[in-house]
Amino acid sequence: MTEMLDGVSETALRIGAFVAIFAILAAVERLRPRRALTSARTRRWTTNLAIVGIDGVVTKGMAILAVPIAATAAAFYAASTGVGLFNSTDWPTWAEAAISIVALDFAIWLQHVATHKIPVLWRLHQVHHADTDIDVTTGIRFHPIEIALSVIWKVLWVLALGAPVVAVVLFEVILNAGAMFSHANITLPQKVDLALRTLIVTPDMHRVHHSVLRHEHDSNFGFNLSVWDRLFRTYRAQPEKGHENMTIGLSPYQSVEPSRLMWSLKLPFAAPPRAKEP
Repeated sequence: MTEMLDGVSETALRIGAFVAIFAILAAVERLRPRRALTSARTRRWTTNLAIVGIDGVVTKGMAILAVPIAATAAAFYAASTGVGLFNSTDWPTWAEAAISIVALDFAIWLQHVATHKIPVLWRLHQVHHADTDIDVTTGIRFHPIEIALSVIWKVLWVLALGAPVVAVVLFEVILNAGAMFSHANITLPQKVDLALRTLIVTPDMHRVHHSVLRHEHDSNFGFNLSVWDRLFRTYRAQPEKGHENMTIGLSPYQSVEPSRLMWSLKLPFAAPPRAKEP
């Protein structure tokens, strides 16, 4: 399978999975929405998808200028040079792949926590949180600089682990799928939600993270596995105002501005809004 994962086939696999999952979740959002949207869908989706396109150009540029900067390229590099933990073991590929996927999921959880705790990273990450609605497109709305830093972070982990190529490709697909699913504006039966969140992050679980309330958006950092928030005590079961009545986004930006492309791209470099006089 490793031989099949050249540049073209890997790209086709990831794009195909992205389009299919996006289309399914978007359709379910239409049929079984969890919340009524507060902003015009067309404007928000145009901006959010435009940001995704810019992110794609940035990551491709990084790969061209500094191979192996992409996570999959790093995995090929590690395999060919013997770099990393698993290139010095003779464990079965399935075991190395499983451990790598879990370890990379933890790495993304750590990165997410850091973007909330380190001010300069928060300035970038607030582009994601500024969205005043949450749906499948919010899961892929990240500032290009944050995406670039995320790529570098994943590369470091892939090289340290010596993660198998197949594990990295699967993880990238799972990460994109999990991000879109956890942000989707869909209704799941309560019993299904409770069962799923014992293992993975559900839309109701992650929606709490997009609350305007600080103590709620500093919880539920996971994108795929829910274990990390439970283990490190950052898990919050439900928003205090309920899913239908909670306010999504960031308090200073409860306006149409977050649905505008240039405003969103410039947000990390803008002066923070002044606090209102008491």
